[in-house]
Amino acid sequence: MTGRRWIVVALLAIVAVSVLSAYLTAPRTGGLMEADSTSPDGAHALVTLLREHGVEVVVADDVDAVASAARPDTLILIAQTFFLLDDDGLNRLAGLPGDRLLVAPSARTRERLAPAVQLDGSIQFGGRPDCELREAITSGDVQFGISDSFRREDDLPAIRCYGGALLRYTDADRTITVVGSSDFMTNSGLSGPGSAALAMNLAGTHDRVIWYAPQRIEGESSGEASLLDLAPPQVGWVVLQLCVVVALLAWWRGRRLGPLVAEPLPVVVRASETVQGRGRLYRSHRARDRAADALRAATLTRLLPRLGLARNAAPSAVTQAVARRTGSDCGAVLFGPAPGTDAELLALAHHLDDLERQVAQS
Repeated sequence: MTGRRWIVVALLAIVAVSVLSAYLTAPRTGGLMEADSTSPDGAHALVTLLREHGVEVVVADDVDAVASAARPDTLILIAQTFFLLDDDGLNRLAGLPGDRLLVAPSARTRERLAPAVQLDGSIQFGGRPDCELREAITSGDVQFGISDSFRREDDLPAIRCYGGALLRYTDADRTITVVGSSDFMTNSGLSGPGSAALAMNLAGTHDRVIWYAPQRIEGESSGEASLLDLAPPQVGWVVLQLCVVVALLAWWRGRRLGPLVAEPLPVVVRASETVQGRGRLYRSHRARDRAADALRAATLTRLLPRLGLARNAAPSAVTQAVARRTGSDCGAVLFGPAPGTDAELLALAHHLDDLERQVAQS
């Protein structure tokens, strides 16, 4: 009996260790740039690197937490700015002491926290720093993906790197850094050339960093209730009855019509070939207006259900709905004139993709 007891104890210990290891190493899902998220879009890897290099990272969940932790010798990193819609909250952030690092800021956030900074188009990949900023020079070439490009109004003093994807200037004894993309700072993006070095150089300039990446609108409830939890109990029985009716109807129709007969199609054309052929036709006839209309129509088809609008919604209603979700004016992107060059058509496609991403994340 003693031998069997030790075997049971050993098996229980192995099971306990396995369960504990699985719990500790399980991926922690989360949103974009969330400090504790180990998903591809999270920032757990960068936060861990900062802490291993002696940087104190304070994770703030709301503006009150940021305000209580802010000090003059602290860097405030602000990401996921599409959720910063409260004017009072933005005004509080603008008045806090310390330097700022704005990661892919929305138009509203950029106007409040980085005054006199304007959007100057977008870049597709990145490349060499082409500036005298030490953090960028030591990082070397960096691939940003699709990134916004910035400049200061009226040619005010500023350092622009990577074609404007990185902008730094000083305002009232405060250093403000604006970067147009968060891809190189995420868990999946750190492995890119120069990405980890630039992310560490930008976020590790101070011994203390306040990490603020809100995952919901300030004050919004974070309850876990689903749609099924809110439905009355009778809904389950109704759904079950409908399933039975559909199954009986399918069985009855199947017996009446007989078995299915497979018939080969005369021609099979891949979707990619159709898209490429239509693109070549547009390009050969320089039909940038039709290509732009097709891109905008496809974007509206995907955006309208997310915005809760009908397919025949007026352009003004669509523009207002998108502005409420993203905080930026999108009238020229969705309903503007046709592009005059291929470069403008490519920029329009990038703006439409970025606008769709903003609405999906809002």
